[in-house]
Amino acid sequence: MGSAMARNLVRAGHEVVVFNRSREKAEALAADGARVADSPAAACSGSEAAVTMLADDYAVEQVVFGESGVASALPEGAIHISSSTIGIRLARRLAAEHARRGQGYLSAPVFGRPEAAESKNLLVVAAGPPELVEYCLPLFDAIGRRTFAIGPDPSQANAAKLCGNFMIASVLEAFGEAYATLRKADVSPHAFLEAMSMLFGSPLYANYGRMIADGKFEPAGFALRLGFKDIRLLLEAAREFAAPMPLASLIHDNFLSATAHGQSDQDWSSVTRVAARASGLE
Repeated sequence: MGSAMARNLVRAGHEVVVFNRSREKAEALAADGARVADSPAAACSGSEAAVTMLADDYAVEQVVFGESGVASALPEGAIHISSSTIGIRLARRLAAEHARRGQGYLSAPVFGRPEAAESKNLLVVAAGPPELVEYCLPLFDAIGRRTFAIGPDPSQANAAKLCGNFMIASVLEAFGEAYATLRKADVSPHAFLEAMSMLFGSPLYANYGRMIADGKFEPAGFALRLGFKDIRLLLEAAREFAAPMPLASLIHDNFLSATAHGQSDQDWSSVTRVAARASGLE
């Protein structure tokens, strides 16, 4: 995701300096016109904005707060844009730390799989001071097809992203249960999917429905371990706000079961194998 986003920023005419903990991934962007840095600090020193796209809270903490991290080198008045799917607590900590240093901060996670990132077709969900969101719109326009301003508190974008991923995971759960029943009724999931795609008119239904019907879970576009992380973060937020989410709790347990069966690195749509196993189909 981060590589495709950086590539599209270069194509839009922005001067881009990249850092990746796996250096070869950063060097692959040099041919597209990006410069490669040896540390997060070197990447953002002198920049107007630093965009981070990382796997989880721990990775963000290391890259931002660690030695030679983003916070230590980002110029005063520059903006850190976190596009990672992280918890609301970390988003609040990032906002507070950057404010203390005289830096701006926005949360701007994105919806879309890697192919959407490559084709500049992501949906950006941004939150933070309105003037900063407005200032950064050219960056968001370079990576996505539309930006949604969610609110003035950066953590609001993270809450929206977690809830959005929960709704996608709910679709996966529905497909898993429905396909298990259909297979036992000797009904083709592909034939059923054709009708459902017409009914719902959603690329999400069509694309995930096809993947699940085909049983094609590798290579992963979005690894199950990352989806599991997102559901855990969602339930943490729900507890803080005293908002019961019984379906999210069920999905959490199914992701846990899938993890126990060695599916962590498969696509997160492979969580549907839990329903198949429960029906005696695996």
